[in-house]
Amino acid sequence: MMQKILGLAVAATLAMTLGAQAHGPARLKTEQSVVLDATPDEVWQVIGKFDDMNWHPAVSRTEITPEGAPIDVPEESTRILHLKAESGDPTITERLMSTNPDKRQYKYMITDVVVEVLPVTNYSSTLQVNDKDGRAEVVWKAGFYRGYPNNDPPADLNDDAAMAAVNGIYQAGLDALVERFGKAE
Repeated sequence: MMQKILGLAVAATLAMTLGAQAHGPARLKTEQSVVLDATPDEVWQVIGKFDDMNWHPAVSRTEITPEGAPIDVPEESTRILHLKAESGDPTITERLMSTNPDKRQYKYMITDVVVEVLPVTNYSSTLQVNDKDGRAEVVWKAGFYRGYPNNDPPADLNDDAAMAAVNGIYQAGLDALVERFGKAE
């Protein structure tokens, strides 16, 4: 009887281990913030427009599709970010999921990107400007999966590569805002 119980315990442990390995990647999350030497409304005027990301140093231009789409209607607003690059025209396509001007916040998701441009899948993000004692606190956060959905990803598509890419984009954007507005003391 004891052998049978031990056998079942070993089988259950093996099944759980194999099941965990077969599950695939875990959802990754990141959040970055900075408090700027400007009012929340001043900063929101610059970054709160879904159809204009010229404040970010990696973006050469923003295109809204369909042309003239209302940016306050999430299901109709899609932007194509044309990125600065030495060759080609790399793009990221994003759809507005919700916008709340009273909270100075919008949420969006990536609908199309080549993993060589940004090694992530199922990416959704929130960009928000909070009032921190009269100063603008910009909070940018996201949830996503790495670019390679299966086990044993190549180094350029693993969790570390996905986190580094998203954090690099966020840091570059926040650094550009600090350069523009200054950092609050």
